[in-house]
Amino acid sequence: MKISGVDIRPGNILEYEKGLWKVAKIQHTQPGKGGAYMQVEMKNLVDGRKTNVRFRSADTVEKVRLDTKEFQYLYQDDSFLVFMDTENYEQINLNADMLGDEVAFLTDGMDVTLELYDEKPISVQLPDQIEAEIVEADAVVKGQTASSSYKPAVLDNGVRVMVPPFIAAGTRIVVDVYAREYVRKAD
Repeated sequence: MKISGVDIRPGNILEYEKGLWKVAKIQHTQPGKGGAYMQVEMKNLVDGRKTNVRFRSADTVEKVRLDTKEFQYLYQDDSFLVFMDTENYEQINLNADMLGDEVAFLTDGMDVTLELYDEKPISVQLPDQIEAEIVEADAVVKGQTASSSYKPAVLDNGVRVMVPPFIAAGTRIVVDVYAREYVRKAD
């Protein structure tokens, strides 16, 4: 499906220069001279390269429609992650590099969504939020509780996040996986 350059949004998958690219960031710019354009930061889904491209409103680009399928994460085997199709129980191995830093949030039995292009997996979508336990948190400094200051903490998966002063080690919290931010205390 062809879309105009100004209709590009973050998360879109585009076919550009004979490759598949995922849009990371966009910035609409309207200079004093000349026409408006969309500055688009994209990442190649095959080899991981990044690029910045300007699309004018007259430019068109092919938006790729991906198939999605539910899988369950089983375990990690060296540099490969093993997932199971929840419909037919077939297992597939994917390179851990496909997830990048989000691999730390994978837990055994987690349900994920794989995006497929021509029946080949090209990206893994984790849940937006997960529960995790704080294993290490700095002590509260007296007098800092009145302000909205946050303190560093380490989750049970080794990821560092900033948490409010009232959160102590052993507390379960909800974390935004992609922003790596504290959301709330777990129920």
